[in-house]
Amino acid sequence: MATPAIRMFRRFEGLFCVYKPSGVHWKLVRDTIETNLLKGLSATPIQQLPQEVRFLEPPRSETEAPKGLTLSAASVPVLSKHPLVTGPEFQHIRVGVGHRLDAFSSGVLVLAVGNGNKALNDLYRTRVTREYTLEGEFGTATDDFSHKGRIIERSTYDHITQDKLDRVLAMLEGVNQKALLMYSNVDMSSQEAYEMAVRGLLGPDGKSQPILTGLRCVHFQPPNFTLEVQCINETQKYLRKIVHEIGLELRSTAACTGVRRTRDGPFTLQNALLRHHWTASDVLQAIGQYHSKKKDSHAQIRNPAFQPTEGSTTTTKQQ
Repeated sequence: MATPAIRMFRRFEGLFCVYKPSGVHWKLVRDTIETNLLKGLSATPIQQLPQEVRFLEPPRSETEAPKGLTLSAASVPVLSKHPLVTGPEFQHIRVGVGHRLDAFSSGVLVLAVGNGNKALNDLYRTRVTREYTLEGEFGTATDDFSHKGRIIERSTYDHITQDKLDRVLAMLEGVNQKALLMYSNVDMSSQEAYEMAVRGLLGPDGKSQPILTGLRCVHFQPPNFTLEVQCINETQKYLRKIVHEIGLELRSTAACTGVRRTRDGPFTLQNALLRHHWTASDVLQAIGQYHSKKKDSHAQIRNPAFQPTEGSTTTTKQQ
């Protein structure tokens, strides 16, 4: 019979995401959550101890003289099975980490517990994209492309306008779009390529160089600017280098002042647990929401009412 701790652990198996703050290593985030989950499992009610039969001598007073050996059968708990003797039922939990964030980046970090690590591997075989918010500052260049690095060059930025910045972003997006088609290993003139593009499945087959699938400026107030980026197979260092290269294309220099991941596949900032919510109960609730959304998506796929009709499909292809 499963104990309360085992039943609770089975409910933990799944995926969830947290918000990793800047300046904190992802290993510290994982270890903190693992410790909180172990505390939650240890706080479950203790299962009733098994009983065993023993022959005990009946109690007698000190003044009473012994009349002979008399034993009586009694049912007593097995103290060797007590948690104070055996220790916690769970002393380690396997918590997996998805696409990692370096210490100076923040945002959505996907984690998995138990058998959820298999779902984590399956999730990232589907060529999911990730979204970032990059904050940059014109006028300086550093050795590590971030504002905390050693300054190696200073330049002016008065000649930079948002139109010029948008043209550079469009040029970079076009170059990366060509790379996306090249690494897809699909004939672009085939029906397969069209169907994959419609469903958003067009992407590199296996590992490739980082590819930007979307790039736009959402805030421009020199020397500061903010970009929204959608990408595949990226690293945070590569994204900082992109900010540096944008400054060079504009005949100036730029350093990245912040990298924040806003979406990792289906997980967004709205799903991310903040630091004070990294508790066993909140993680359990987040995993439950993940399972419910997963069931709803499977139900929509299996339900013919959600499938497009033949006529609507033909019209879509014609358009």
